[in-house]
Amino acid sequence: MPRARSIFLGGTASHVGKSWMTTAVCAWLRERGLRVAPFKAQNMSNNSYPCPGGGEIGRAQVAQAEACGLEPSPDFNPILLKPDADACSQVVVNGKVWKTLKARDYYENFDYLLGQVLDAYERLAARFEVIVIEGAGSVTEMNLRRTDLVNFGLATRINSPAMLVADIDRGGVFASIVGTHVLLPPEERALLRSFAVNRFRGDRSLFSKGVTMLQERTGLKCMGVFPYTRDIHVDEEDGVSLEDRARSGSKVGIIAFPRISNLTDFRLLPTAVVIDRPLDRLFDTLILPGTKATEADLQWLRDQGLDRWILRQHAAGATILGICGGYQMLGRRAGEMEGLGLLPVETDFEDSKITVTVEAEWPDGHHFPAYEIHMGRTTRPDGAEPFATINGRPEGVRVGRVLGTYLHGALEDPHVASAILGHAVDAPAPKRGEYAKLAQWFAENADTQAFEQLYL
Repeated sequence: MPRARSIFLGGTASHVGKSWMTTAVCAWLRERGLRVAPFKAQNMSNNSYPCPGGGEIGRAQVAQAEACGLEPSPDFNPILLKPDADACSQVVVNGKVWKTLKARDYYENFDYLLGQVLDAYERLAARFEVIVIEGAGSVTEMNLRRTDLVNFGLATRINSPAMLVADIDRGGVFASIVGTHVLLPPEERALLRSFAVNRFRGDRSLFSKGVTMLQERTGLKCMGVFPYTRDIHVDEEDGVSLEDRARSGSKVGIIAFPRISNLTDFRLLPTAVVIDRPLDRLFDTLILPGTKATEADLQWLRDQGLDRWILRQHAAGATILGICGGYQMLGRRAGEMEGLGLLPVETDFEDSKITVTVEAEWPDGHHFPAYEIHMGRTTRPDGAEPFATINGRPEGVRVGRVLGTYLHGALEDPHVASAILGHAVDAPAPKRGEYAKLAQWFAENADTQAFEQLYL
């Protein structure tokens, strides 16, 4: 089979919509009948998901794989950095924990890591027709160019044509596009063929002159002015999605740990209140979510006075749910630290990591998909009421109005979420339909003829 063609999507900055646009291109190419796969050489996120064959990758690459009609694979995201305490990151290579490193030490391993990236890319290039590559942050981080393996440092090595993504909603779109183009060295600029103006609000015809000016300044093709939309729902990758939640009047609260993980647990709770300090109001349900650093975030909880506040909320009638790291905190001990003591469990932290997908059973017999990603092992007392069961094995603990579980995804099941919250929760739209809508969004707003000429 011929070697795959590649398309590199780089950004003018972080959070301009690269992941969204990459997912859209993947979905559109799949609709056209092409065998397409996503690729992000290096991702930094505490939101990950287990691959069926083992290992874990960033949640955005899971969504992109789904848009391509594929199961998640470590080859789609060969390096995943999971920020930890003390300015360190857990480095996941090919789906498995490799080391925990500080930034300087990470860059000293550049040659090894680049080899892993190129090997993963070559495996995909032998299997698919098109590889859609997502960059990270800005493509013009000049101080990091020598050790770049995710932006043009990769694109130049594989000679991949590139498209630049910019966010007009945040302002400064002219400076970001023109400035990025100017700052690229000649060998990188030669690969850049187009730009996309993302998240436009209002009448796009009013920006037609702006498109002309940008094309004249850069010599690049405008691939499209893409409208901001709230009508398409795909998994979000990082804390930006949590920070954007309004402080609503909801009686459900989510504790916003500094190192919060797996935000997709809350996809069915869009109005839940994000809590980073004690609030003078009562909640029906409080959720302690997953975290990359249980002990550090437990100390943060205490520093904010939220530990005592949670206990007062529980005494006043609130249901308390802990997921993964939050579950560990609710116990008597988490590592070397005293927990909140609401559950009769103790957690020891180990070097080995559990990453697995499961089918769990709710106490009423309802089955639901879930997954575990954690390094701690929690000891639960014999005979304790479980949160759920897995093949008859008890998982988690429930004591009255306090529930703890390692099962990410439990709250993504409407039946389980409704049972915990005490009110009906609507089912999400089928993912396949959302990816079809995303493909249509791209097709309706892109110059698809130019896209085929420039990239296919």
